[in-house]
Amino acid sequence: MKAILLAAGVGSRIAEDIGMVPKSTLEVEGKPLILHTVELLQKNHIEVVIITGFKHRIIEEIIKDYNVRIYYNPFYRVTNSIGSLWYARDEFYNTNEILIANADVYYNQEMLDKIFSSEYDQFLLEDKSRAGSGDYFFYSPDGILRNYGKELRPDERDSEYVGIGVLRKKWIQKFRDRLCSMIEKGEYNLWWENVLYSMVDTDEIHTVDVDNIFWAELDTIEDYKKVQDYCRLLKEKE
Repeated sequence: MKAILLAAGVGSRIAEDIGMVPKSTLEVEGKPLILHTVELLQKNHIEVVIITGFKHRIIEEIIKDYNVRIYYNPFYRVTNSIGSLWYARDEFYNTNEILIANADVYYNQEMLDKIFSSEYDQFLLEDKSRAGSGDYFFYSPDGILRNYGKELRPDERDSEYVGIGVLRKKWIQKFRDRLCSMIEKGEYNLWWENVLYSMVDTDEIHTVDVDNIFWAELDTIEDYKKVQDYCRLLKEKE
């Protein structure tokens, strides 16, 4: 498996609380979040690719001693994550499995085990326990994505999106082709997930529920405090 971590964004919502640093560099379990993720992935024999942008040298310094390939998106203030992912488009060749994740998502081995256990050729992770409150929502009855968005009403959604997806087999090339097509059309201001969203009407886009597995996307300072509290509890149990 190969993992592509998207770490180019500014993170404007949390910036006023943490200063002008990439949110993936916030300390978690005694080390920067992105280093925690890199070590977790490499422990599971997963190749790691990171796409940087905002304050890229900070991230590069953190992971300088690790075997990680880096792509730099100099237009990170203009493009969204689909544009950043395009810079790593050649990574979609010569691989049978790709994990794509936003670098500001905290997760642990339990999350990877859940990913490894799924047999779908493509899927996005969701959390059915967070349909009531969250940041970005799915409606996915029977594990098939039907609707998605930030503004879905409570009766229109049944889960929160985690920020992680997986592609396998034929879906790797299919995804890359659609990604490049969308960029050529000037759709560089979308999220990388929009590549899969664009196929919802023609293909079954699968979702995998990670209910009861702890995770957090560090969009706000409250999210970061939740991760700190969780890590503190883990240490107390040791």
